[in-house]
Parts: sequence; structure tokens; C-alpha cells
Amino acid sequence: MNLSPNWVQEFKLYNIQAVHWSTVGRFDAPDTAIIDWAKENEYIVFTHDLDFGTALALTKAEKPSVIQVRTQNVTISHLSNMVIPTIQTYKDLLNTGALIVLDEDKKRIRILPL
Repeated sequence: MNLSPNWVQEFKLYNIQAVHWSTVGRFDAPDTAIIDWAKENEYIVFTHDLDFGTALALTKAEKPSVIQVRTQNVTISHLSNMVIPTIQTYKDLLNTGALIVLDEDKKRIRILPL
């Protein structure tokens, strides 16, 4: 399931620059295309897709950072109070390269490359 394009507006409320993939790339693009674009344009990937962590590990990539949410409820109203503070708190790590996995009970942070 893709995350809502409305996340862009939610991030903007907190002065976090964001774009939704649907505005810059093909809807059927492979994960590697999204990773390459994010790396080249210095963006962080925010996703519900578990394949991104695997892709980072297999390629030993140092960038882009990925924030991966592992919850059933991916609505903005449910996740914003978890996602926004995480971005604000770990901004420096995200700028240098990290995989952050968020679920209902905890967060795991791994420095890239994996």
C-alpha cells in the first residue's frame, strides 16, 4: 500500500520538504529507481514497503536514508505523532544515512551502509 500524497502537506506544516513519488516518477517504477532518485536529489524515502530495507542491505548503500513504517494503520492522523518527532530528533542521522523502522511500540535505527 502506498502512503498518501497528503503526507507532503503534513510535512510542510513542520517545515519538512517533501514530494510524493507520484509527482516525480512512474507509478510502476521499481524500488531501485526510487532509491536512485532519492539519492541523486538528496531526499529521504518514507515508505510502508518493507523491500527498501532489503534493497539497502543488498546494495550496501550509504544513501538515501529510509524511514519505514510497519503498522497496519498508515493514516496521517495515526502516524504523524510518531513520524514527525522521529524526523526532527534524528535529522542529523537521516542527513548522513540511516534506516529507521517505526512500529507501534518501538523504533529501530541502523546507520548506513547495512
